[in-house]
Amino acid sequence: MSILPKRTTRLLAALGFSLACAGVARAAPLASLDLSGPFATRSTWRFTTSQGPDIPDPAGEEGKVAGVVGLCLSKDGGATCDPATGKALLSPDGPDMFDEPHMLKTVRIVHPSADRPLLLLQIGSLRSGDGGQRIATQLFAYDRRADTFHEVYRWVTGHNNNQEVRYVDTGSLAGAVIAAEPTDDAPFGFWITIDRLAPTGRYAQVLRYRSATRYGDGNPLAVIDSEMPSIERRLGLWHAGQRLPAPAGACPQPHLLRGELWCR
Repeated sequence: MSILPKRTTRLLAALGFSLACAGVARAAPLASLDLSGPFATRSTWRFTTSQGPDIPDPAGEEGKVAGVVGLCLSKDGGATCDPATGKALLSPDGPDMFDEPHMLKTVRIVHPSADRPLLLLQIGSLRSGDGGQRIATQLFAYDRRADTFHEVYRWVTGHNNNQEVRYVDTGSLAGAVIAAEPTDDAPFGFWITIDRLAPTGRYAQVLRYRSATRYGDGNPLAVIDSEMPSIERRLGLWHAGQRLPAPAGACPQPHLLRGELWCR
């Protein structure tokens, strides 16, 4: 079962924002981040998350599934939650059973530049019968003048076709966000999209291309890792003859094959 529109899009502010704050009955704390120090905020900002109680499977299957994850970005101890962390999983086609977060995948502070911290948040929906899941990746910046946080990046994608959205912490692409999503037509590969922080303070696309990596070609590396030499070459960050970009995991004897990075 597909849980995404045929054409995956960035869901921007036009969709509107609302927030599931930490008021869920019997909610269990998941994470709590003090933002006032790292962001030098004027008020005492904190990001908290909690997991609601398990709920009956909305798909009608026996048993229960994980409850809704409450997200709260607040400067008054959680009494009110800033709408900047709105319902990123909401489909442009309208409400459905996958538009609420039921999994907290990542929440941490990242630094695309030494003087610009951002809050990175990645959440996941319920899983569909075939294991699919809607996943939203967001980045938030702090506006000191307005004493508020605002979203500077959002990407929503699926799960079970080797999709990935990755924030790059180190190296020549540090601070960039890379998305890999399957193409809709043969030869089936992936659309690789790279966004970097622009002078506006928001992320902007700097590269998009169709991958050399093919779906099901047997390469055990993640698509983003297998495409890294091509990504860096297209951005002028790597040239033939230089050491190959290292993948995320161990890679004995890295080599290029048909434009992809492989490991022997």
